[in-house]
Amino acid sequence: MQTMKLARLLAVMFALCFILLGAIAEVESDKLTVPLADPSLPSTVKVSLNHGSITVNAYDGKDVAVEAKVRREGQAPARSGGMKRVQVAATGLSAEEENNQVEIGAQSIQQTVDITIQVPRRTSLRLETVNDGDITVTGVEGEIDVDNNNGEVTLKNVSGNAVAHAYNRGLKVTFDRINPQKPMAFSSFNGDVDVTFPSDLKANVSLTSYGGEVFSDFDIQLDTTAPVQTPTTGKREGRKFTVTVDKAVRGKINGGGQEIQFTNYRGNIYIRRGANNPAGRQ
Repeated sequence: MQTMKLARLLAVMFALCFILLGAIAEVESDKLTVPLADPSLPSTVKVSLNHGSITVNAYDGKDVAVEAKVRREGQAPARSGGMKRVQVAATGLSAEEENNQVEIGAQSIQQTVDITIQVPRRTSLRLETVNDGDITVTGVEGEIDVDNNNGEVTLKNVSGNAVAHAYNRGLKVTFDRINPQKPMAFSSFNGDVDVTFPSDLKANVSLTSYGGEVFSDFDIQLDTTAPVQTPTTGKREGRKFTVTVDKAVRGKINGGGQEIQFTNYRGNIYIRRGANNPAGRQ
């Protein structure tokens, strides 16, 4: 009789353990699948975070798949005595789709949330995070607009065009193909700007580096005209006035073409020549 009671007790305990572990896993990782209104057309995905990282990977599917996790940070207090941590904060993950426009967010203000997204290859992106995370995009074909206020930006094997900014970290971009009809801009504060283009890139480039240098695999034909002088608006005192000199150096790659701007503060700019992919082919 005692053996049967003990067996039942153990069975209940095991069941409770599985339920608890399942609940913890559910809280730690939230998942959503967002179907597009018309999968045959390109989509746009927008993500904005206060705290956390954003990772976007292209795949051959038709939906937008999202996973969000609360990041565990710091050591457990000494008085926990080896007890298991139970994550009680949810990610607050949300997603909304309308006409192939998908908006994704996480409303866990006090927690750091890392979001991983799978998107169809022909997807344009608008990504922004403020603290505690990097932004990484791989294999996407479209218009990419990325702003990271305190982390790195990495765009790998992307196609189309990009406007990207990284504050307090570096920016690294590798293009497989580009859209020659669209202007692009890359900037970083306290980090390097490192961009690889197809070898047949044709561009008019604007280069501004404060406290750093510029390196290029391409032959850049520099504009030798005098820097532009722009009068500064403000109060004029007698004959005294202030003039701001534009520090940008301008030039052409392969005879010139689309406008590409590079700006860097306290870091270097690297413009690399990649594989010989057709610059305009999509």
